[in-house]
Parts: sequence; structure tokens; C-alpha cells
Amino acid sequence: MLNTRTTSARSARGDAALWTVLAAATGYGFWDAGSASLTLDLVLPLAVLAVAVPWSRRRPGAAVVLVNGLCVMGLADASTPGNAHVLSLAALSCLLGARVAEARRPLLVLAGCAAVDLATCAVLRAQPVWWFYALTVLPAALLLPWLAGRHWRGRRQLVREGWRLARGLEERQHLVAERARLTERAEIAADMHDSLGHALSLVALRAGALELSPDLTDRDRADLADLRGTIADAVEQVRETVAVLQDPPGRDTGAGLPVNDTVEDLLSRAAASGVPVRWERRGASPPLSCLVERGMYRVVQEALTNATKHAPDCSISVRITHEPDRTRVSVVNAVPSAGGPAHAGAGPASGVGRGLIGLQERVTVLGGSLRTGSGSGGFHVTAVLPHRATTAARTGTPAPGPVTEPGRPAGIHGAASPTGTARCPDPGMAPDPIRAGDPDTAPGEVLPESAERLASVRSDARRRSALAFVAPVVAAVFFVPSAVYLAWQLTTSVLPPSRYDELTPGVPRTELVPLLPARAYPYPPDHARSAPRPPGARCEFYRSGRDLLDEVDLYRLCWSGGTLLTKDTVPAGRP
Repeated sequence: MLNTRTTSARSARGDAALWTVLAAATGYGFWDAGSASLTLDLVLPLAVLAVAVPWSRRRPGAAVVLVNGLCVMGLADASTPGNAHVLSLAALSCLLGARVAEARRPLLVLAGCAAVDLATCAVLRAQPVWWFYALTVLPAALLLPWLAGRHWRGRRQLVREGWRLARGLEERQHLVAERARLTERAEIAADMHDSLGHALSLVALRAGALELSPDLTDRDRADLADLRGTIADAVEQVRETVAVLQDPPGRDTGAGLPVNDTVEDLLSRAAASGVPVRWERRGASPPLSCLVERGMYRVVQEALTNATKHAPDCSISVRITHEPDRTRVSVVNAVPSAGGPAHAGAGPASGVGRGLIGLQERVTVLGGSLRTGSGSGGFHVTAVLPHRATTAARTGTPAPGPVTEPGRPAGIHGAASPTGTARCPDPGMAPDPIRAGDPDTAPGEVLPESAERLASVRSDARRRSALAFVAPVVAAVFFVPSAVYLAWQLTTSVLPPSRYDELTPGVPRTELVPLLPARAYPYPPDHARSAPRPPGARCEFYRSGRDLLDEVDLYRLCWSGGTLLTKDTVPAGRP
């Protein structure tokens, strides 16, 4: 409510300032006219402006029509068509262009005003100067300010759209930063679950093995049992922390993997820790993309972690089979003895099972498949991965744009490994969304709505600018030749008073030719044409001055048989 009142007060102050300026111009015109009517030439125009200026906000077309009526009153004046109301007409026409977005209705208003002006001249049988005024000055006061107002409106709209897009980009940057933060949380969760959970499981297994050593005392065995229980609690705490940090399902949480570590290194560490694991590779090892290498590493790591936790005393078999177009990873752990955990895939006691869920998402994103469950020989975890990540690896949830780190080429996506080598890009990584609206986008690429809107506003602004430049040129081509021709007729039909005094009736025309203008005035008023003349005489009219915007006295020369018969003066005003 306060904002509305402030806007209304600002509008009222603006209208008052505009009315003051236009009223000052009207007052100056009244003072300059001298013998003008106080009511018709001052009070009435001020009252019309007091109505038209506020109307210019709600009904700008009606305001232009009202002020154009004041200019029509000037055309009805017998002394001169020009008055100060043309300034008010130009001001309100400019506001019409600035406050109305469309062009059709304002153009109809302007054309209607011009038609009324010309019809007034026709009805009043106005002099050529009045016609010249109605054909040049009034259309210019209507059209050119309107074009300037439209150009002003277009520039303001372009600025507003630019700031709106800037705010949108700023909000998008905040969203990108928030998304990066959530992605980092997911990476931390993945590292804690896959790396730290795996290491703790191996430590717990090693403590259990030491607990069975015959060289230990009962106190040492009790301490090792407490240590193993503490490690098991730590593993559960890690899983709870992962549950808090993990992103919603559907997002790849495989960033931040130690890709400099191989599957053989992982299996060697597990065997050194006492895990009963054996492994083999079948087929020639093909060149695999680092995405597939990471996926294969995570499959083996997650299967070992679950096996050592839920079936610590059972043997584990790992087989990696390389086929012509895909790699099959199979991890099988034997069923635990009676009274032990059900199987390696049962997950923790809480039943969350986040490791296998995340593993399923990772393998699916890579375009492969994962199967888990009990079978002959124990619990099976089988993953089939393509040698190259398919398009499914690039259709996940878009991630923030690539970040260039010091010392890395800008074209490398993803993060750097702890050893300094570049990691593979995340499977779900997409191009920077802000670059989608870049003008250098590839042909056929779909632009975002903001870029299309900005291009539309720029196109409208260019079109209005071109119209504002072309319209005056077209108007000049149309009006200037007629105006120049009329001015030429008026100036070449002027008979100076000094030469008029030298003309003597009864003298042949051949002797008076040096004193006469090149041509007679072709537009004498009706009262001059109808004035009494000598019988059989032919009369010509000449202007007594060169003033183009004011009516001057006319000289009438009547000839009979090539001899000047009479000369007289026709006053400028109507009798």
C-alpha cells in the first residue's frame, strides 16, 4: 500500500511539472499575440491541458486528441495558424509513444488528428500558409515525437529485460553453487562409504583374526573383542553419516574415486588383511574408458566390503571376464555358517543397503546392468559393463558447469585425483547451462527462454530505432518538395513597397516589367478576388512581404490592353 501511494504521489508531481511547463508556453504565446482573447486563448487552453496531462497516463490517445483540438482552433484564426499549442501536442504525442506498447491504435489516433486538421483547412477555405502549416508542422508534431517516445520505451524495456536477466543469472549462480555443494556432499558420502567403510571392515576382520591367536592372554582377547566391537560401531556411524550426506536417489555419487588405484591393488590389500579372496581375469584386457574402470573398481570394492562385514569367515571369488564389447565382473562369497549373517547382500542390521543401491545407480548410468542375490555357491554380485560408456552415461541429472583448476586445460572436466592426475568426468555431467544462451551456439541448438526473450527485445529495439530514422526521411521526401515549391511561389511573387510606389497607372507593361516580380501570387483570398474591379480589366496580385508564416498585404494591379489601369492595396485580414 505504501509503495502504491508513493508511486501515485510521484505521478502527480510529474503531471504537475509537465502542466507547468506547457502552461508557461501557452502563457508566452498569449502574451506574444497581444490582442488575443483571454478566455479562448488562455483560460480554455489551460483548462484543456489540466485535463489532458493526467489523461495521458490512462488515455494517452484521448489526451492527444484534446490538444490537437487546440491546434485546430489556431487553424481557425484569421491572423496566423501558428500557436504555442504545437509544443503541447508534441509532448503528449511523445508520451503516447512511450506509454502504449502497440502501434496500430496510436497510428490511427495520429492519422485521425491529421485528417481533422486538413478537413478544418478545407472547410474554412484556408490560405496556402495554413495548408502548409497543417501539412508539415502539425504532422511533424504528431509523428516525430511519437517515434521518439516509442524509441525511448524500447530502450527502457531493453534495460529492464537486461536487469531481469541479470537477476535470473545471479539466482542461477546461487543454484549452481548450491548444486555444487550438494554434489560435494555426495562425493564425501561416497568416499566415506566406499573407502573408509571398506578399510574399517578390513581392520575389524584383522582384529577378529588376531583374537584367535593362541599366544594371547584372556585380557588381550577381551581387548581385541572390544576393539572389534568399536570398529563395528564406527562402521555403523559411517553409514549413518552417509545417510545424512547422501544426495536424493537418482544422482550419481561416484565422484572423487581413487582412479589411480587398480582392482588388483584393491584385491591384494584385502588378501594381505586376511580376507580369503581369490581372483582371476579371463580374456585379453581391452582399453577401457576411465568411467568403466571406476565402475568396475566400485563393484569389486562394494562386494568385498559387504562380504567381509556379513560373512567374514567365508571365501570370496572374484572373476573379471573381458568379452569383445563388454566386461563382466562377478563376485561370489560363500554362504556363512549356521547362526551367522544371512549373506553378504543382506546389508546392515538397519536394512538400509545404501551401498548396493548406489552401485546399481552407478552401473545403470554407465549403460550396464547389475544383478545381486543368492545362487549356487553363495551370494552373487554380477555387473556387466560396456567398454565405453553409452549415451545413458550422459542423460543423468545435469551437474554444474566444468570448473577449470590451475594447471589443467580448460577442456578437461571433472576433479583432480590426489596424485595430481585428471579424473574422468562425472557420468551425469552436462554443459554449463549458462552457455546455452551464448550467441555462438551451434546451429540447431535450442536456446533457453531468457535468451529468446532478450533477442526479441533487441529485435524490437532495432526495429523502432530504424523506424525512428526512416520515418523522418520518408516524411521529408513527401513534404519537403511541396514545402519548397510553396515557399518558392511565395518568395518569387513579392513586390517590394518601394517598387510598388514607382508603378504609375497608364504606363505600358513593357516599361514596367523591370519593376514587377517574376510571377504573380497565385493564391489570393476570396475577398480579394471578389473586390470590385474596372470593367474589362484583368487583375494580378503580388505579396508585399516575404514572411512565409504570416499573412501580409497584397498589391492588386489591374491591366487593360497591356497598360496598367489601376493599382490598390488589399489588407491582410478579412474585411
